[in-house]
Amino acid sequence: MFRFLLVRIASAIPVLLVLSVATFAIIQAPPGDYSDYIRSQLINQGGASFEEADAQAQAYRKEHGLDQPLPIQYVNWITGILTRGDFGHSLYYNKPVADVVGERLPRTLALALVCHLLASLFGISFGILAATRQYSWVDSLLSTISFLGMTVPRFLMALIIVYVLVFHLNVSEINSFHSARFGGAPWSWDKFVDLVKHVWPVVAIATFGGLAYNMRVMRGNLLDTLNAQYVETARAKGLSEGAVVMRHAVPNALHPLIMYQGVVLPYMLTGEIETAIIFALPTVGPAIVDFPVVGVAAQHDDVVRPVGD
Repeated sequence: MFRFLLVRIASAIPVLLVLSVATFAIIQAPPGDYSDYIRSQLINQGGASFEEADAQAQAYRKEHGLDQPLPIQYVNWITGILTRGDFGHSLYYNKPVADVVGERLPRTLALALVCHLLASLFGISFGILAATRQYSWVDSLLSTISFLGMTVPRFLMALIIVYVLVFHLNVSEINSFHSARFGGAPWSWDKFVDLVKHVWPVVAIATFGGLAYNMRVMRGNLLDTLNAQYVETARAKGLSEGAVVMRHAVPNALHPLIMYQGVVLPYMLTGEIETAIIFALPTVGPAIVDFPVVGVAAQHDDVVRPVGD
């Protein structure tokens, strides 16, 4: 087993190397760099002449290693990540990239975990309900809900909810976890309720998609299990239908669903990130849009390191 893990980890190294090269190349593909942005800002807003702005831009390029060939920038960037865990300094947030991600990642994982637990709980329950009432109106209703959860884009649901909250319910604070009066307050029941009021759209949308997948898988597995011979034997012994379903059929129908959770959890994570971008919540999602996590090589205090733009 240990050897198998080592082989799998070793085989992932070339893939990660190729991905890092591709990522670096995509970032470098657009013409110009951050020094060009500095030059334009100094000319348009600072009133500096072209010569003065160009001199400052060139000084910035030299200071941050942007004047070096791209292969050297890549080596400096990847070396900083591997040797020091240094992803560079975010020009957008004016702080290290690792600090930005470290501050937002726990919130992202916490929201994704809550969505995952709710999607599993309601998805399994609805799957059992639909399977035990096959072809009834309950089954039809739950199947319709499942179909909508699997087909309607999450960003579209988020945009609709934002529109309703802002233009019809006059909600003004949708881009934070707490209202202004609870910003620095210690945790209390009122602060928790305020947190729920701010994050429920993200949790609901991400949970809705995961619930649909869990329900369809559970319904299909349970229908197959209910036709198994040992279930018929349990019925022949005189057990009630509820006991047959909950004691014999459901535990065996859960086995494939448990393995399926490895697919659902990443789905919850991407769903939370996608929805949080629409609501501008301070999680990893908006940070991915605001700046690339990886960037060109930079040099600070004679130490070459990457910079996130």
